[in-house]
This record gives sequence, C-alpha cells and structure tokens, in this order.
Amino acid sequence: MMGQLGRSLAIGVALGLGWMLPAAAEIYRFQILQLNDVYEITPVQGGRSGGLARVATLLKQLKAENPQTWSMLAGDYLSPSALGTAKVNGDRLAGQQMVAVLNAMGLDLATFGNHEFDISEAQLRQRLQEQKFALVTGNVVDAQGQLFPNTQADYQFQVQAADCQKPVCPPLQVSVLGVTIDSNRAPYVRYDDPLTTLQQQIQQLQPQTDLFIGLTHLNLSQDQQLARSLPPLDLILGGHEHENIQLWVGDDFTPIFKADANARTVYVHRLTYDSDRRELQINSQLVPITPAIPEDLQTAAVVQTWLEKGFAGFRAQGFDPSAIVGRTSEPLDGLESAVRNESTALTRLIAKSYRRAVPTAEVAIYNSGAIRIDDVLPPGPISQYDVIRMLPFGGAIVSAEMKGELLQKLLDQGLKNRGSGGFLQTDGVDRSDRGWQIQGQPLQPNRWYRVAIADYLLTGQEKGLNFLTEQNPSLRSLQRGQDVRFAVIEQLKAQP
Repeated sequence: MMGQLGRSLAIGVALGLGWMLPAAAEIYRFQILQLNDVYEITPVQGGRSGGLARVATLLKQLKAENPQTWSMLAGDYLSPSALGTAKVNGDRLAGQQMVAVLNAMGLDLATFGNHEFDISEAQLRQRLQEQKFALVTGNVVDAQGQLFPNTQADYQFQVQAADCQKPVCPPLQVSVLGVTIDSNRAPYVRYDDPLTTLQQQIQQLQPQTDLFIGLTHLNLSQDQQLARSLPPLDLILGGHEHENIQLWVGDDFTPIFKADANARTVYVHRLTYDSDRRELQINSQLVPITPAIPEDLQTAAVVQTWLEKGFAGFRAQGFDPSAIVGRTSEPLDGLESAVRNESTALTRLIAKSYRRAVPTAEVAIYNSGAIRIDDVLPPGPISQYDVIRMLPFGGAIVSAEMKGELLQKLLDQGLKNRGSGGFLQTDGVDRSDRGWQIQGQPLQPNRWYRVAIADYLLTGQEKGLNFLTEQNPSLRSLQRGQDVRFAVIEQLKAQP
C-alpha cells in the first residue's frame, strides 16, 4: 500500500540498481515462491524441466535462507491432468494426486483457476477437504452464493521485523486477495466481478493492512486493469497465461508476475519493506526448475506412489502406460501456445491417426483444445503414457459424410478461433488465395465429403460451432469409432 515514490524505487532494485536503507529504519524481509498452472507432478520436456519434488527442494532452501517464506500457486492445479483421468477404485483421480503432492511439497496458499471447475462439484469439494494448504478466493462462490468449504475470502499473514531499532516493532500485516477468471461456467459456480470484488475487499481491509498482494488467475489484460485501477495493490502474482511475464503497470508501477506452466520456472520474490518510509523493494528472480535442483526425497516418494496408482488405473482401462509404441526423430511440440495457433509435428501426428482410423476419410478435423500435454516431447521413444498426456480426455473418432458448404463454414470458424482451443487441426486440407482445398482440389460446396472428426466437435459446444451437431442436415452416415488415443498408438506403431 505504497505511494508512487515507493514503487518507483522498487523498480530500481528489481533492475539491479540498488540503494541503501537508512540504519534506523524498521525493516521487514520476506520471500514468496510463486508458481501457476501446474498440471503435472513429474518433470516435463523429457525430464529437463519442472517437477514438484524439485520445487519442494527449492522451497526448503528458501526457508533455510529466510524462515519468513511463503509459497503460493496462482490457480489451475486440479485439471487438466493426464494422471487425473486414471480411474482408481472406480473413480477418476480428478486432481487427488496433485493435492497430495502439493501437500507434501509444503504449499501455503492457492487460488482457484478456471480449470478447477472441470471436475464435478463433489470431486472439487472432496479435493478441498484433502488440502492442507489454504485457498483464497474473493469472487468465486457456489450456486447458493456461499464460499466453498475450506476456502476463505482473504488470507492474512504477519512478517516480523528483521531489523528493529525501536523498543517494539509491530509485525507487518500482509493481505493476499484471490480472484479468478469466469471462463468456466460450471453450473455449480458463480463469479463476481474481479475488480469490484477487490475494490470492496481493499476498502474493508485497508485500515489493518500494510501490503496488499493479488493472487490472481485472470488473463493479462484483466491483471493490467487491476494494476491501473487499484493503487493500494502492491503486487500481482498471476496465472492463466502459460508463459512467464513481468510487467510494471500504471502510474504506481504495480508489478505483475507470471511463471511458466508446469513449474518449468517459478518466481522467487524477495521483498524488503521499510515501514518508516513506506517503501517496498521487490527483487524477483525467474528460476528454471531443472535437474540441477535435486528432488526432495519425501515429495518424490509421494509422486511415485500416485504414479503407480494412476498407471494401475490406466492398465485397467486397457492401456499399458510404460509400453514404448514408437519413436520420433523430431520434437513433438504440444505447447498450448503452439497448437492453438499453428500446425506442429504433434498435431499432424494426431490428424494422421484420425485418417488412419477412417481409411476412406478425405479430411480429418479435431479441436486443438483436445491437446492438453502443454509440453514438447524430445526426439526419442514415445510411451503410451505420452499419448495419454497428449489427449487425456480421449474421445471417439466419428466417421461422417459432410456437405461441402458445412465443411467450409466449419473450416472458416476454426480459422477464426486461432489462439483458443477451438482452433482446428486438420489433415487433407490446405488453404490458398483461392480458398480451401481438399486433397489438392477446390472445396465444392455441394459435394459430400467423408470426414474423420472428433466427437466433441459434434456437440455444438466448441467456440463458434453451435451449428455443428449430429442433427445438422448437412451431416449423414455417422459412425462412432475408436478412442483417439488408441488410434494414435496404432499410428505410432505403424510408422517406420
């Protein structure tokens, strides 16, 4: 809760310029480890990045450096997860493995992400009961307008003075406020406006708060709006975007930080507050999580336990997660930022699998949002578990005849959906200045085409595709086929 001078000075320190605090100052020092959008308990990128057991080691190192250290997760941790789709004792794990590992890691605080509401209300309530860490949410309530169990509207902690030059130094009062984007409108969830919520909370808590931290799961433009509109907000720790971001926004230079998804990186914030001058220094370091950081043995043991449970569940579903089904000579890019904007080696592999499953198909079409791995598989062997990670929710491949005019409308909307999960991946389709081409020939609006298409696309629920349902008269001869994951496995086995 600083003025413009205080935050300007904070920028100088963050850029490495530094300055000396007066000897008589009342100084408070604390640290925050920030992560966001974590869907994997194990390392990604072939083991080169991420891994919550490594994060646990870093957290222990930070607490040894300064016991006044807090760890915070800015949303999205229960879903989507490949391991979370495994059925154990008849029920999907649905984030149970994530909660267990985050508990072992020693997480202090999280906020809701939009993907927490992918799972059922009963599953969410059970996960919240299992959590040993706090969850702060100001704008998310259940259908009855009540906070979910084991959540709180604000989270407050105290920092003891590191250098006290007075007879008594009262603790620094820090309030953390959580808000979430309203992009997942599950029937059991209600959202209030994030900005209005924070305005009301800050007004209520300001008399007893020295510093305000926003723990948010919003898109970047919303975070920027908060930074410009709420001068008392000292720091925003965000999620939702999957790539690291550092911005200083508004007249008060409010900082916004986001780390990379799946703990490829975490942010370590070292904060120093001078209560006499009401000045805050923020020294922030983006730390890559690599094999150079050893795994915490206790957390690693919990990870292994849940891997074994999940793999047993997959075997009961007909998969052999450890089985090697093929090799790749090139990286398979499944990063969300890639597959929702362009074709990659991974998206082409999946599209070819559709056409292999429907040999008469001239076209394969599926939504890029089906790809959830958010990782790059390096050259080398590919296991069945890698395939499950690519497409954790599976879904049937549907063979259908589609009239050309509907196919053109579908392809046009898929192109408009670039940047979202509704961006379409295809095989057998090209686009030139003359328009869409199917198998090298111009698309004919009155012709019927045999297509292999994701069953989800025929529900009408994808962005801008409410017209695409099985009842559409421009669809006929629909036949539901195999799960796409088994199709990809067969494609990999067939490749040289």
